[in-house]
Amino acid sequence: MKKTLTLILVTLFSYSFVFSQNNSTKKADRLYDRLQFVKAAEEYLKLSDSELNSEYVITRLANCYYNLFETSEAEKWFKKIVNKNPDAELIYKYSQMLKANGKYKESNLWMNKFSEMKPYDSRAVSFKNTPNYIDKIINKGKRFNIQNLKINSEFSDFGATIYKNKLYFVSSRNEKATSRNYGWNDEPFLDIFSSTINDKGSHLPANLFDELNSKFHEGVVSFTPDGNTAYFTRESYYEDEYQKDSLNNTKYSQLYIYKATKLKDSWDTFESLEINDVNFSNKNPMVSPDGKHLYFSSNMPGGFGLYDLYKAEIKDDGSLGKVENLGQKINTEGQEAFPFLTSENILYFSSDGHLGLGGLDVFYSKNVDDKWSNSKNVGIPVNSGADDFAFMIKEENGYVSSNRTGGVGKDDIYALKKIRPLCDLLLETVVLDSKTNSPIDTALTSVSDGEGTINNSKTTNEKGLVEFMIECENEIKFVVSKDGYESKILDIKLLDIDPPLLEVMLDPIEELIVEEKVELSPIYFEFDKFNITNEGAFELDKLVAIMQKYPEMKIRVEAHTDNRGPSSYNLKLSENRAKSTAQYVISKGIDENRITGVGKGENEPVVECSGNCSNEDHRTNRRSEFIIL
Repeated sequence: MKKTLTLILVTLFSYSFVFSQNNSTKKADRLYDRLQFVKAAEEYLKLSDSELNSEYVITRLANCYYNLFETSEAEKWFKKIVNKNPDAELIYKYSQMLKANGKYKESNLWMNKFSEMKPYDSRAVSFKNTPNYIDKIINKGKRFNIQNLKINSEFSDFGATIYKNKLYFVSSRNEKATSRNYGWNDEPFLDIFSSTINDKGSHLPANLFDELNSKFHEGVVSFTPDGNTAYFTRESYYEDEYQKDSLNNTKYSQLYIYKATKLKDSWDTFESLEINDVNFSNKNPMVSPDGKHLYFSSNMPGGFGLYDLYKAEIKDDGSLGKVENLGQKINTEGQEAFPFLTSENILYFSSDGHLGLGGLDVFYSKNVDDKWSNSKNVGIPVNSGADDFAFMIKEENGYVSSNRTGGVGKDDIYALKKIRPLCDLLLETVVLDSKTNSPIDTALTSVSDGEGTINNSKTTNEKGLVEFMIECENEIKFVVSKDGYESKILDIKLLDIDPPLLEVMLDPIEELIVEEKVELSPIYFEFDKFNITNEGAFELDKLVAIMQKYPEMKIRVEAHTDNRGPSSYNLKLSENRAKSTAQYVISKGIDENRITGVGKGENEPVVECSGNCSNEDHRTNRRSEFIIL
């Protein structure tokens, strides 16, 4: 929706309709409703102080600057309204603007508020699962070098694609095309341009791609592998199709995808695709490398957010097959746009719904067996606090568009050079019974990062198999559990996995019963504390499973401390640890009469070290044991 998306001509979701208009705002409202945000902002700012401070005007000003991606002004006006008008989407926009301005801590505070208001929104869920996501994105390091292209102008230039030795892109630099500018950003209308790439890799001056341009907006273009068909975006005005708002006397164009067919050396046939509809927009077409599918962005009914990514089969006769939404691994409640698929089935796209650095960020997902992996942020310097979009790459080189500071125009095209791979590993795992070596189906598996944040969960199939797509550099915890078996946690550095198939052997829970004890991994406690840690809970869940299987079993928990501190204090501390351990088991549904706890203090250490104990010795002595009664 910002200035990078100048092709969005549909009705704006402004969230300001709850307020009343009046005669003094009539002119500004008309401009706003016509999506003429530059002039609308000017008119709202001319109003008297009393009106300028109204919730209605402030909300509209904030949305004007948000859509123009003037982040400082947008932040200023959102700040005035978010406490008065607690609309979740306004708060989300405010958080985005704060983030775009580098105010990450403050942005997170408002994302927390947004998450409380819309806890089941995918944006909120992602944020709650990874609250330190900004550090993670930045700490990935650089995987690309980027450089501003010399062919950029003072206007908007974006959406680069390559066919043979030419770079095709969209630009508003054609000042002679029309006598009036586009009201959204007060720039000339968009046209398609091309620039020849010479043998040295330099881009020659750009020329209009006249055969595909009209007096209306044109958008990014994509070619079939043979170069004989081009798909591109154009306004529905071209077909004399639009929605009309009689109240404001305004016509709203939609975005249509068109197909142009090449006859000898000229583009001959132009047709609007059958998927186009006056009730919604389709944009950003991209032909798959094999020419068999068309990927695009649309706000058609039935999606997950403002704009979703879709694909449709391109049949032999050129018609399109069934349109398929790419699903929630890709799409969010926000907007997803500018898809680009590589020959390795890696999909790059831009989104303001996934966790990013501000505005639109570039993400990627890999398709394996017709399933998309979790979307991941490409990282810096491809992404910034601004809008970063229209990413494409072939082998080691590519392009991305951005309205970041330091550019030549409002949107610029940047050349990319890969310096480090975006490495993803398909982690294939088989879960087996350690006694029978038979596969275990419906075992629950999950992958979490080093901080314990679960990134994905799946169950094994009838062959005991499960697959995860994970970044190669990651160190992960792989957790496997199944009723009747001892759960396992594996610490894995993915680059160390060889062979690719990981075998996980689960022991039946009976193996934990040894000589009148249930032998768990030690239930360690932090120094001077008696709360159950995450690691402790994982082990105690095994005890719960055993006691559920053997309903007559009774357990006495014996808790021990190290020898630091007075012995009387340690005895009390151990009693508290025993009680907290027993209470955890009871909280999982075990009858309180089946488990008791007793504190042993420092009297029965595992390591007899007296006054010369190491930190590890102390940790070993802080433990719980489980005696079968």
